[in-house]
Amino acid sequence: MSELRIQGEKIYLRLMTIEDTDRIVKWRNNPRVRDHFIYRKPFTRQGHLAWVENRVNTGEVIQFIICEKGTDRPVGSVYFRDISREHHNAEYGIFIGEDDAVGHGIGSEVCRLACQYGFTEKKWHKIRLRVFPENEAAMRSYEKAGFEKEAFLKGEVYIDGVYRDVILMGLVNPEERQGCWNEKG
Repeated sequence: MSELRIQGEKIYLRLMTIEDTDRIVKWRNNPRVRDHFIYRKPFTRQGHLAWVENRVNTGEVIQFIICEKGTDRPVGSVYFRDISREHHNAEYGIFIGEDDAVGHGIGSEVCRLACQYGFTEKKWHKIRLRVFPENEAAMRSYEKAGFEKEAFLKGEVYIDGVYRDVILMGLVNPEERQGCWNEKG
């Protein structure tokens, strides 16, 4: 599995390795990235290594590095966390760490590729995500990939002394949508 690559038009996804640690720490501490996460504490090398040991290596998380095709330059990361083998679902997360890579459609392409991997390779029924309502660019990207808003949670999280709203979005495997109770009419 360490050689897994998911090819797209502009980018490809490769599995994250320990060698990506310093890059991940730098990206997650970028204020542009950090401001879109619920977890806001400074990211450390030690914390990331614990994440890898306790979450990635145990199979609770699958994390990829987003690389530009042609240059092989890493520009961000995408991951699935809280993977439920019982309920066949996972939570999606993404961040574009390189400032000059933002706004070029990378996030939309990554979302489509990663979700396709989750549905076809992992056989998940549903992928969900959380997003702040003011992150309109991210919501547009998620909606392009087929995610739908499922819930608006008022005052859901307490960050920097303020209660913040959160939107829950979900995407049911397109191959299974017809089997969902709310799709039967």
